[in-house]
Amino acid sequence: MKSKLTLVAIAALLAAGCGSSAKHTAPAPAKPAAPAAPAVTPVDWPIYGLTPDHHRYLDADVRPPFHPRWTFNSNGLLEFPPAIAGNAVYQLNDNAVLNALDRDSGRQLWYRQIGQLSASTPAVGGGVVYATVLDRGNGDGRVVALSANDGHVIWQKDLPSATESSPLLANGTLYFGTQGGTVYALNAADGSVKWTFTAAGSVKGSPALSNGIVYFGDYGDQVHAVSARTGNSIWTAHGSDSLYATASVGFGRVYIGDTSGNVYAFDAKTGNQVWSEGTGSDVYAGAAVLDTPGVGPTVYLGSYDGNFYACNAATGGVRWKFNAGGRISGSEAIVGRLVYFADLGDHITYGLDVTNGNVVYKFPHGAFDPVTSDGIRLYLDGINSIVALDPDHPPTRTATVDGRP
Repeated sequence: MKSKLTLVAIAALLAAGCGSSAKHTAPAPAKPAAPAAPAVTPVDWPIYGLTPDHHRYLDADVRPPFHPRWTFNSNGLLEFPPAIAGNAVYQLNDNAVLNALDRDSGRQLWYRQIGQLSASTPAVGGGVVYATVLDRGNGDGRVVALSANDGHVIWQKDLPSATESSPLLANGTLYFGTQGGTVYALNAADGSVKWTFTAAGSVKGSPALSNGIVYFGDYGDQVHAVSARTGNSIWTAHGSDSLYATASVGFGRVYIGDTSGNVYAFDAKTGNQVWSEGTGSDVYAGAAVLDTPGVGPTVYLGSYDGNFYACNAATGGVRWKFNAGGRISGSEAIVGRLVYFADLGDHITYGLDVTNGNVVYKFPHGAFDPVTSDGIRLYLDGINSIVALDPDHPPTRTATVDGRP
C-alpha cells in the first residue's frame, strides 16, 4: 500500500498535467457574431405601370443570372402583366379568367370567370382586386371589384361599351377608359360614378395620374389632361393618328406614342408639344422614364418596326436603339439597371443595359408586356404562362418603388 504522502503527490502531478501530452491554455475569446443580413422584404407592383404616373421603374437589386422557381399555365393568352400585392400575384387572362397565385409557390389560390374577354392588368389595393372586361357576353364591358382574399365579387358595374383599359387605382378612385370614348372615375368602395369624360375616340390605354391631373390618349388622335377631382378638361393636344399607348409622365412632360409611329412629349401643364420622334411603324407600347445614371433623363419604348429605343427625354434624340427583329407591342419595365421587353417575332424577352442597350439577359419566353417584379424576383409573362424567376444572387436590399423622375 502506497503511503498517503505518495498518493497526494501523484494526485498533484496529475492535476498539473504531468505524464500527459495535453496542454491546457486559456480558452480563445469568442469571435464576435457576424452582423445579421438586412431584411429584404417584397414590395407591391399593384397597378399597370407600377405607379400612377406609369414611370415603370423599380429600383431593385434583382439581376441575372436567374433560375425558374415556378411556372403557371394560364390556359389563355396573356397580353398584359400581372399585378402583385401582399403574398399574391393577380393575372387576368384574355379569356377573362382572373387567377390569384401564391407569390412564392405559384399555387393557384383562387380563380374567377368575370366575363368572356379581357385585355388588361388588374389593380389591387385595400384588399380588393379591380378588373375590366372587354366583353361580358354581349359585346359590352364591365368593371368588377373582387375580394383579394377569396375572389368573391364585392361589386360590379356593367358598361355600355367594351373596355380594355387597365384600371388606375389612386386615392380611393378607380380611373379607366372605354371603347365608346368615355373615361370613368368611380368610387372604389362601391362603384358609384364620381365623373365621366367624353373623349374624341376610344380610350384603350390606362390613364396616368400626376399632380392631380389625369392624362390619356384616344383614337380621335387627341391627348387629354383632365382634373382628377372633377374630370374637367385642362388641355387637349393632338397626335397624328390613333393613340393606343398608355401615357407616362416624368420630368414635367407627358410621353405617348401613336399608330403612325411617332412618339410625343407634351408639356404636362400646358399641353404644348415639346418634341416628336418618328419610328418606323406603330407604337403601341407605353414608355418607361428614368433619370439614367451616367446618361441623364431617358424615355424607353419599343415599336412595331422591331426596334427598341432609348430617347433623350429633353429633346427626343435617339441615344441608342436595339433591333430585336420582331414587332414590339407590349410595354417594357425597368428593374434595377436593366430594361426588359419582349418581341412578337421569336417570343424572346430581352434585358438590356439601360445605359447603352447591350444585351445582358435573354429568356426564350415572352410576347407582350413581359415583366413585373416584387424586388425579390421577376414574374415573366409568355404567350399563355407566367414564370417566376429567382436571381442566383439574392437581393441584399429592399426595392424602392417611388423612384419617379
